[in-house]
Amino acid sequence: MRRRRGPAADDAAVIESSRREPERFAALFDRHAPHIYRYLARRAGRQVADDLVAETFLAAFAKRDRYDLRYADARPWLYGIATNLVGQHHRDEVRQYRILQAAAAEPEVPGHAERVAADVTAQATRTLLAQALAALPAGDRDVLLLIAWEQLTYQEVSQALGIPVGTVRSRLHRARAKVRQVLADTGAAAAYEEITTNE
Repeated sequence: MRRRRGPAADDAAVIESSRREPERFAALFDRHAPHIYRYLARRAGRQVADDLVAETFLAAFAKRDRYDLRYADARPWLYGIATNLVGQHHRDEVRQYRILQAAAAEPEVPGHAERVAADVTAQATRTLLAQALAALPAGDRDVLLLIAWEQLTYQEVSQALGIPVGTVRSRLHRARAKVRQVLADTGAAAAYEEITTNE
């Protein structure tokens, strides 16, 4: 079940007023930076996320005169900017997934068979999921992660990435099918279905 957000504060009004009073834009940062940071940390790693959050809001500030004021909620717009910045750091992202794939499971408590088995299973699941994500085309991965991690609606993803809703649906279907195929016959398949089905 998709979580319900509180009533959307009118970000458009903040952006419009910031065109005359630039300092008003800080309210948008205060309101949305934690969500954008979480998304970027999951996509590019915590070390890169701080810089990318700053770049996201600097780009948004620079582009605020072009913001479509018909949209009261600026989150999809901000996620779109953040996603584009992640795309610029694509090589780092793929490298991170490869590091996850190559990491060997190290039991925290040597000698405890159950703990070792759990650690190995968890690592194997992470490795399979990392492989599946790394193998996706960037556009498919962007759609899947915005929906699965950030719980955006199809319409919000469409707005964030500047693509039609039909394209969002087809990319999501394709991404889910590819990840499902990689995870088939593993314990991770059921967990994957649960976290990526938000309709």
